[in-house]
Amino acid sequence: MKCPFCGEIETKVIDSRLSKEGDLIRRRRECLKCSKRFTTFERFELSMPLVIKKDGRREAFSREKIFRGIQKACEKRPVSTDDIDAIVRKIETALAQRGEKEVPSSVIGEMVIKELYNLDKVAYVRFASVYKEFKDVEQFMDELKKLLRKKRK
Repeated sequence: MKCPFCGEIETKVIDSRLSKEGDLIRRRRECLKCSKRFTTFERFELSMPLVIKKDGRREAFSREKIFRGIQKACEKRPVSTDDIDAIVRKIETALAQRGEKEVPSSVIGEMVIKELYNLDKVAYVRFASVYKEFKDVEQFMDELKKLLRKKRK
């Protein structure tokens, strides 16, 4: 592993820890040249499908893009980065298990919507307003009314 401080390739692992979920390894390393310490993370790599956009374009699946979208919806909400990361991992795993080479972006959007609905209703409405492309306040209000009806049941 290349040292981010001096560029030396020779480093040693001081400590390794497995994440709670068991899908990530955190390693503390020390550079053998400059003696500075840094952390690296190892994650298993899944064969992810291409994402088919609404306009028909295909692009590589981006974990970061999903994370940023959820993070934006959860801004100023009591939702931790770990909660967001758990949603992204769940979606990644579900997509990999499907075994498809391509998946419409709408499938991913619906997965995100479902997870946000269970996590935080305000974040759900924020994400839905962008994802479902509400054209006016009426559509937005309809979504809120559906949410309130489900809450009362």
